[in-house]
Amino acid sequence: MKLQEVVDSLSLVVKTATANLTKEVTGGYVSDLLSDVMANTKDGYVWITLQTHQNIVAVATLKELSGIILVNNRAPDADTLKKAEEEGIPIMVSSLPAFEIAGILYNLGLRCR
Repeated sequence: MKLQEVVDSLSLVVKTATANLTKEVTGGYVSDLLSDVMANTKDGYVWITLQTHQNIVAVATLKELSGIILVNNRAPDADTLKKAEEEGIPIMVSSLPAFEIAGILYNLGLRCR
């Protein structure tokens, strides 16, 4: 599934790297603990979190994630937006809680492999 399909299905607001919405999404992961994300995600996953600081971009880049979904209308810091744009990491925002986002993605067929 392409990241654009995730954006459309969840009515996400894309904040950065709109040119990279053609990335393939291979799974999803929900966590707010950076070390957990580094230990358990795989290339192509979309990461669901409430964290908004620029370290999320570093983790997403390191793990080659397709994008980051911020939940509960969390607004990314200005430094985070700048870093994400530089690194080409799409950051998307939803008003939904993480539990609902994960459920919708699961119903769309995304799994942790």
